[in-house]
Amino acid sequence: MDKNPINPGVRIGHVHLKVADIERSLAFYRDILGFTVTQRLGNRAVFLAAGGYHHHLGLNTWESKGGSPPAHGTTGLYHVAILYPTRALLADALRRLRAANITLDGAADHGVSEALYLRDPDHNGVELYWDRPPEQWPRDAEGGITMYSHPMDLDGLLREASL
Repeated sequence: MDKNPINPGVRIGHVHLKVADIERSLAFYRDILGFTVTQRLGNRAVFLAAGGYHHHLGLNTWESKGGSPPAHGTTGLYHVAILYPTRALLADALRRLRAANITLDGAADHGVSEALYLRDPDHNGVELYWDRPPEQWPRDAEGGITMYSHPMDLDGLLREASL
């Protein structure tokens, strides 16, 4: 147990990504995933959100216009995780990705959540997921969480989108 844990009310507020091309990134985050633009600073930066929040995502070209993705094997952001409130809405996200011919890097059932893994146009890792209710999380005999990575049934998930 940590000696001085952070307050449980603390949350990750937003992610700000360096991108090579604002319009190309908007085509992904706005047009495919469905985030809404809340503010734009010309073709240098844009802020996007869901549900009227000021911004969940910031995209900018301040230091990266026309740049290339980091080389494989270097440090940096592994992925940004976007939490969907229900399995049906995650299913809708998968439907949108398939309609846009976006290839998944993977999909997994982690016991506590189900997740889709992919790359944005700048090769930033993106996880789209939903959390199961805590009472459904797998636990050991002492009550500790026992996450795992099992293959996810994507066809079953897509059936949920049509409900």
